[in-house]
Amino acid sequence: MEIYNTLTRKKELLEPRKDKKVQMFVCGPTVYDYIHIGNARTFVFFDVVAKYLIYKGFDVDYIQNITDIDNKIIERAQKENSDPLEYAKKYNDSFKQDMLALGVTSPKYKNATDHIPEVIKQVQILLHKNSAYIIENDGIYFDLSTFPDYGKLSGRTASMADDAVSRIDDSNKKRNRGDFAIWKFSQDGDPAWSLETGKYMGTVDSAAPAFAKASAGRPGWHIEDTAITEKYFGPQYDIHGGGQDLIFPHHEAEIAQQESASGFKPFVKYWMHIAFLVNKEVKMSKSLGNFETVNQLLKKYSKETLRFYLLSGYYRQPLEFNNDILNQSEAAINRISEFYQKLKKADGPESKESDGYFQEAKDQFFKAMSNDFNTPEALASVFEIIRKTNPLLTTNQMSKNQADKISRLVEEINKTFGIVKKIPAEIQKLVVKIEELREEKKFNEADQIRDKLLNKGYRVSSTNVGTTVTNIIPENKEYEEQIN
Repeated sequence: MEIYNTLTRKKELLEPRKDKKVQMFVCGPTVYDYIHIGNARTFVFFDVVAKYLIYKGFDVDYIQNITDIDNKIIERAQKENSDPLEYAKKYNDSFKQDMLALGVTSPKYKNATDHIPEVIKQVQILLHKNSAYIIENDGIYFDLSTFPDYGKLSGRTASMADDAVSRIDDSNKKRNRGDFAIWKFSQDGDPAWSLETGKYMGTVDSAAPAFAKASAGRPGWHIEDTAITEKYFGPQYDIHGGGQDLIFPHHEAEIAQQESASGFKPFVKYWMHIAFLVNKEVKMSKSLGNFETVNQLLKKYSKETLRFYLLSGYYRQPLEFNNDILNQSEAAINRISEFYQKLKKADGPESKESDGYFQEAKDQFFKAMSNDFNTPEALASVFEIIRKTNPLLTTNQMSKNQADKISRLVEEINKTFGIVKKIPAEIQKLVVKIEELREEKKFNEADQIRDKLLNKGYRVSSTNVGTTVTNIIPENKEYEEQIN
């Protein structure tokens, strides 16, 4: 398999550092609000990456951090007169619930606040190596003049820091323009940890003794990631992922910290970055207010629809966001679901064409995924086999064995992509009842059950090869109008 490496700016053969073991880290959310659908693109994509690598026989260890202490968290908590850590926990829990609702099950989550001792260890090493320095009453900063390789990931330099699209720590006492904080000393109202012991000291206030406040504080944004990965992976590992807005300065800072602290290069072998979700050609973000949260969207669309939508574009290219595209995704996954149900009912003669269509689709799918996880081309292989074999199913010209072989392929794809809707057993029983009533010519009774199912969000259709059922989200009125 080949993946595009941001560091080398080319596709490279995936060769893990240790045989078939893949260590992968992806930057997680800062939990001060509900995550938006743009964030979800990164998390769903890397869920697919992890699951596909496991399917291909790799031993995947996938970690994702959660930033649960940050300026934004503190500011939001103070506005609501809430404890910052409790405030973060609320949105941390919501994030994990949203991920489960989206079918994201592959990462192990690691909170920043659970790894303060590891952060402090790196801070102390960087100070000892003169890679960092102290600004009194401010914090401890990384000295970029000690790391000549800064900018090798993004092609940018420390002097470009002012136009970075992410957070840069500001101080007029910094030695260099792009120096960044690895430890921030506590201010009144901030949660703080002892720099000596790592022990949580609670929320610091003006009444706290001066000696207790002198070095107490919290991690800088960048260092939590390297502290976490070094604990679980060591100083080097295989894949680091995240949104493209994190390349500079966040990921550049990670490289500078870890390679300076450990002396090992490269810190990460492969860097993968996800392009923006765009709303009318503008990056979707909380600051612009042009986003919808995953929490909101799951009330209108199924998880399969949202996953299909997020995987319908190549991850290194921007993906447009609008309701029309989401409705098209809903229609697409319903088409897959109906096809899957038809396969289960096939019992015709052997088809000369079927096996060839199967092999073409299988080859196309694996070729696409091996080419830098090209998910839209992989999805195209599914619709190609639907297009070619639907006529055979409709006329009952495919044997059960042939249909079962295609079904197993769809099921294998679904283990990675999570786009096939499963119809609950109790709903399937009612569908069977409809078929029985229709055979008995009790059409009114059959229609009553059909209407009941529609109210529950299941649309029943009669085809030449039997009855199929499509799951819709009742709140999605716009989509219901399209199919009725």
